Amino acid sequence: MKTNRRNFFQTLGAGTAGIGISSAFPKSAMSTPSGQAIEDDEQVLFVGDNIALADTEYGKVKGYILRGINYFLGIPYGAPTSGKNRFMPPQKPKPWDDVLPAVWWGNSTPQNIEGQYSNVYSAFVDHWNYDDISEDCLRLNVFTPEIADGKERPVLVWFHGGGFTAGNGIEQDGYNGENISRKGDIVFVSVNHRLGPMGFSNFAGVGGDKFANSGNVGILDLVAALEWVRDNIENFGGDPGNVTIMGQSGGGGKVKAIAGTPKAKGLFHKAAVLSGFIRLWGEKDTTEKVGEYILREAGITKNEIDKLQQMPWREYYALANRAMAKFAEETGAQMGMGGFVPVVGTEVIPEEPFFPETTSLIEDIPMIFSSTTEEMSPSRTNPELEKITLVEVIEQVKVRAGFEAGLGDKAEEVVMAYAKAFPDKRPVEIWALVSASRRGNVALADSKVKQKAPVYMAWFGWQPPLFNNRMRAFHCLDICFWFDNTDVMYTHTGGGKRPRALAEKVSGSLIQFMNTGDPNGGGLPEWPRYTSENGEVMILNDVCEVKNDPDRKARMAMS
Repeated sequence: MKTNRRNFFQTLGAGTAGIGISSAFPKSAMSTPSGQAIEDDEQVLFVGDNIALADTEYGKVKGYILRGINYFLGIPYGAPTSGKNRFMPPQKPKPWDDVLPAVWWGNSTPQNIEGQYSNVYSAFVDHWNYDDISEDCLRLNVFTPEIADGKERPVLVWFHGGGFTAGNGIEQDGYNGENISRKGDIVFVSVNHRLGPMGFSNFAGVGGDKFANSGNVGILDLVAALEWVRDNIENFGGDPGNVTIMGQSGGGGKVKAIAGTPKAKGLFHKAAVLSGFIRLWGEKDTTEKVGEYILREAGITKNEIDKLQQMPWREYYALANRAMAKFAEETGAQMGMGGFVPVVGTEVIPEEPFFPETTSLIEDIPMIFSSTTEEMSPSRTNPELEKITLVEVIEQVKVRAGFEAGLGDKAEEVVMAYAKAFPDKRPVEIWALVSASRRGNVALADSKVKQKAPVYMAWFGWQPPLFNNRMRAFHCLDICFWFDNTDVMYTHTGGGKRPRALAEKVSGSLIQFMNTGDPNGGGLPEWPRYTSENGEVMILNDVCEVKNDPDRKARMAMS
């Protein structure tokens, strides 16, 4: 497996993943370590022996200051997960005596990135950032305006996307926490954790008590990261009593999993789910059966699981995926996302967090649910699909509807319902709307709204002027708006004042939500609490407005 090692100095000069391009970040309200204003031609990076030093309970860390924001990258919040720690709940990192340099991103968890950049259009648009991959992956990044200054800043903890199988805390440039940290005077934390077979191999059925939590160690990693925040974030200028967790796509799924985890109660106080509408959990019996298949594929008995712990990770990763494929083939089980997902019905996640009703663990947690209008545009790199007819759209969604299975015999009814609800949309746009479907997001809100804490719903419809306007409001586009990074993630937005104007309002509303549990006052129009009766949703676009469930009739056709 080949990894893509990015040169630090190249990144400093031209890239946006690590240090970033200075033109992508505002220069107003910046200062040197001594508090002097920075002019456009002044030094913006400060790194040295006594710069950006912070204490953790395990030892001191040293980062750097860039454009007035302290960066701390790759801080260990857990021990390496190899050897005897594989399949085990995260262990505490070993304390260190010397000052630990925290100036580069931590390793990504084992995953398959072979061919990651083979689709050059996808690589261009998402500008993926992957570096070293290893089992020493329990690392987090902190962006903060000041260190241990006694101020209690709200804390945002970001869970990356990629399902439960891929990704890292800086996979896309838009994950950078500098701009929102500066704008909101907040502390931003992003987390790497175990994924795929390393995070969700369930050996509880064959390994007994020792491996009781093996199917959920990837979620326990996130709990450990939140515990680190609780115990250390004051040293970075943050308030452990005001923590917001937020994730997009698979990261939204992680927010939902954490919501159902008793071990996480009290570690966060607000939550936001972006395009995290997929309901996918592993049932206890099913995932334990996969554990049996893994042992069979390895040719070992239940008393020899330690042999799986001693294998090189690439060998185990391949073996586990072969076993999962055989399990799916022989049983006919539909194992989405590679099959390695969080397990419900366990000590870690006792029950599905939102259905049939939302867990009482988060009854006092305000939440935002948001999705993009299209999620994916089928014609982005294929202009011929702009000419597709409704009849052809019906045939397409019979087989596949975005992230979900095809609609089969209901395809015509659903497509025509959307065409009626959105008469100004062309067939290719109807295809994207049907494939995106807000059903899952609305179902989450309808479940959560029965509790006392407020719920807010958004629908992101802004479309970038790229690829001849064929990108539409695609999956992941909205992230950089929430974090005020539209000029950083210019391959999503094109950059400039138009996306920046919306980002100002969206990020401002997120900051308000972090501070108060209410997004109002951040620049958007009055944003009412969501109710199932009216379906209030904030439409995020060049012109932002509230509508009452604009796709309800169309959505109901999918039921």
